[in-house]
Amino acid sequence: MSEQNSKERQIMMVMRKVLAQIIKDTTPPLRTMKHPLSPQTIEDVRNCLGLIAARERELADEAGVPVEKPYFSDEKPAAEVVPIDRIGRAPGSDEE
Repeated sequence: MSEQNSKERQIMMVMRKVLAQIIKDTTPPLRTMKHPLSPQTIEDVRNCLGLIAARERELADEAGVPVEKPYFSDEKPAAEVVPIDRIGRAPGSDEE
């Protein structure tokens, strides 16, 4: 990754984090309360976040960085680790 792309990626990350923090700070605690930002400003922030995410993805693709995807801590992993001593046995079979 070139130094320029690295710097741009860093800028994109900081911009995304700042916008996310602004959203957290301005979001009212209850859904019934009026949001302090206008609907147009909210839509503009969404568009900015979308553009930032798209550019981050472009920079990651250029650098050959694998897709960074968030996950939940209780989410079942895509792969299951199988102990080597259980290979070849039927599931639930405890015979030696």
